[in-house]
Amino acid sequence: MALSAAFALYRRNGLQTDRLEALLFVFFLGGALAWPIALTAARLCGRGRPVETRFAACLLCLSIATMAMTAFLFALDYRVFYSRWHAPPGSLIWMFQFVFTGASAVYQFGILGSRLFLPLGLLWLPAASLYLARRMR
Repeated sequence: MALSAAFALYRRNGLQTDRLEALLFVFFLGGALAWPIALTAARLCGRGRPVETRFAACLLCLSIATMAMTAFLFALDYRVFYSRWHAPPGSLIWMFQFVFTGASAVYQFGILGSRLFLPLGLLWLPAASLYLARRMR
């Protein structure tokens, strides 16, 4: 996923962006942490089913887990940045700030960050899903 993000950023602006390494690390870690979760979920959904159903389960689980994990990591980074202006931890105001900061970060990632998956992710997702569906029993 980091390679897909790098390719998209290269096509868009020649990799001329602030915090490129941190951004690529978030996409790498999002894909790496989502892999075992997606694999487990796909195995649970597709166990004992035809290969077409296993393919669909792998496609769905890989795409949702990768997007969700990367959005979660983006939200954590967002939260760390804005935490210096938030109320003391544990207060009611802090809880609202925590929830709405995370929600706005996930929304912002969904609008802006999800496009970085598209160039190569659309090629790798069906290929990986087909490979996993054939190996599952």
